[in-house]
Amino acid sequence: MARPKSYRELIVWQKAMALARQVYILSEALPKQEAYGLVSQIRRAAVSVASNIAEGYGRLTDLQFRHFLGNARGSLYEMQTQLELAASLNFLDKETERQLMDQASEVARLINGLLAKLRQTASPASTAKPINPASTANPANPADTYVS
Repeated sequence: MARPKSYRELIVWQKAMALARQVYILSEALPKQEAYGLVSQIRRAAVSVASNIAEGYGRLTDLQFRHFLGNARGSLYEMQTQLELAASLNFLDKETERQLMDQASEVARLINGLLAKLRQTASPASTAKPINPASTANPANPADTYVS
């Protein structure tokens, strides 16, 4: 898999950043008494998704990158749970919840695709090898939606 020059080129990071921005904007509508509760939790989880993708990219091996992608996926699922709770408490309308969940599902698919690609390129003898920049991406494969 061709390694981009920056994590900013990763489509998954770009989508995670867009999701975090959207969460910040839409969470403004949540009750003010939730500012230090649910609002704070949702925002931290949303920020954690993109942050873990960037941090993992900065690590030296596929194994370390995969670990941080797993953390990003965990934060994404945490955020989805919090959004579902907010909607069930009527803090978010169903359309807003659906929009955010759709964005989150897209980020999850991209994370899963990248994880699968990193697993595929891992050496059976050592899964802690550096990312192979000589590989090429196949645009027909959704797992290769690695860079923009």
